[in-house]
Amino acid sequence: MSDHLLENLDAIKNRIRSACDRSGRNPEEITLVAVSKTKPDEDVVQLLKAGQVHFGENRAKALEDRMSSINDEAVHWHFIGNLQTNKIKYMAHRVNWIQSIHKKKALKEVEKRAGEENRVIDVLIQVNISSEDQKSGCDPKELESILKYAQNLKHTRVQGLMGMATFTDDLEQVRPEFKLLRSLRDEYLHLNGGAVDLKHLSMGMTNDLEVAIEEGATMVRVGTAIFGERNY
Repeated sequence: MSDHLLENLDAIKNRIRSACDRSGRNPEEITLVAVSKTKPDEDVVQLLKAGQVHFGENRAKALEDRMSSINDEAVHWHFIGNLQTNKIKYMAHRVNWIQSIHKKKALKEVEKRAGEENRVIDVLIQVNISSEDQKSGCDPKELESILKYAQNLKHTRVQGLMGMATFTDDLEQVRPEFKLLRSLRDEYLHLNGGAVDLKHLSMGMTNDLEVAIEEGATMVRVGTAIFGERNY
């Protein structure tokens, strides 16, 4: 069993700590979601034994398979990919977080499927903060309506917002996008109540997690820097 995964995990934790030190934040505020796309179960198990409990997948079938093969209640499973409503039924029995809700129809389906399983699923509303057509997420103007709809749900809890910034080496280009997500969260804090509690901001990945933390991220989603380049 290779040590590189544990070294990579430690390196990411050090980056998180350094970013928190610079911005006067507590590293305990940051949840690291290790995104294991296409990597073998053995890699996930190794990190789990090292204390990493939040894992993400961006494909519904990959998540379904992973949850089936790693049957450990300690794991918090996150779905972070483009969400097709008809795939929710395959993850509702076990997924803990769905980070990519972008319309009322998806919320309605999560509520239905979670109710059938007598579970509560935490979700984030994904907002398109980069204005790129290929990026998923609701238009910022749609957010208020989605949150108001979510307030009365029983099996679905909206815990915050998620955003994907422009993929670029120019980190100052992504800073305004992260600022936008935080400002939207702050703008709609008055809608907290019932099933809505906007306490999380999931933003920042391998290349830009420091900027995201400086701008208020509470979750960062890291794949490549932990697991290496994905296998296609």
